[in-house]
Amino acid sequence: MLKRCIFGLLALSMIGSAQNPDWPDSLTVGTASVGGTYFIYGGGWANLIQQELGIPTSTEVTGGPAQNMLLIETGDIELGMVTLGPAFEIWNGSEELTGGAQLREARALFPMYNTPFHFIALENSSIDTVAQVDNTAVGVGPAGGTSGTFMPLFLDALELDTRDRQAGASDMASQLLDGQLDAIGFAAGIPIAAYSEIEAQRNANIFSFNDEERATLLEMFGYLNEDTIPAGTYSSLEGDLPTVGMYNFAVADKDIPEDLAYEIVKTVFENIDFMIETHRSASNTSPEGLDRNSFLWLHPGAIRYYEEIGVEVPEALYPPEYEAGN
Repeated sequence: MLKRCIFGLLALSMIGSAQNPDWPDSLTVGTASVGGTYFIYGGGWANLIQQELGIPTSTEVTGGPAQNMLLIETGDIELGMVTLGPAFEIWNGSEELTGGAQLREARALFPMYNTPFHFIALENSSIDTVAQVDNTAVGVGPAGGTSGTFMPLFLDALELDTRDRQAGASDMASQLLDGQLDAIGFAAGIPIAAYSEIEAQRNANIFSFNDEERATLLEMFGYLNEDTIPAGTYSSLEGDLPTVGMYNFAVADKDIPEDLAYEIVKTVFENIDFMIETHRSASNTSPEGLDRNSFLWLHPGAIRYYEEIGVEVPEALYPPEYEAGN
């Protein structure tokens, strides 16, 4: 039995090379904290690549989008997921994140979904507005993640004095239930598993920015967009919840072969039902989302796919290495 298992693993590791000798023997997808949407979505994406393309593909728990961009830059992962806010900062050389260097090794593959920012607090705390998190301990997500990076900026912009705690989604859920946090302000594809976990154990309030707060944030942060969390997304949410969000994109190292990038993008869109079964947020994974990206160059293999299906690619998204007619 052991010999058969070993033989099977060896055979699987050879499939990618046998299919195309230029393809890597394995791939790694950078995700984010356990309990967040990237962790779940990324696991499904990795399984799909391995299942359909025959390349052994693993996931790596990371700090989220900013770290995924950095890991692609250093060649430690081949694939990852990013929100456009952190990607924009790194692309253009954020002093805080890159020391002023423009890091541009990553190439967009496909649009994933919008990430809405929203809060949860236990019902017995009586916290059900953003203004009420003033002078409280707020879990904002892991360092380097979308929420961990931007939620503190949003709270500062709204002149709220909070004690921000950075941690993964599952850890924050435990801390809220244990009374170590007063609220969580997080961003991920909905529904957030950690929020549903909290609801399963305690009565909770789910809330977000009011009209005035949203207007302030949209004016100050150009990569935000208006968003709405539909009623019923969580058992505690009886009506639609207006908020703000950032779009997410799957990315790849620019040096992965063009035909592999093409096959990865094609495989995702031809197996979207599989991705939706992995996480409901994939119901928004569509080529039409390309127009949400105005700066992050596409991989030439992805461009080939979009042109093949008749989707117009904005001129700004063609990378320097693109050669028409390949």
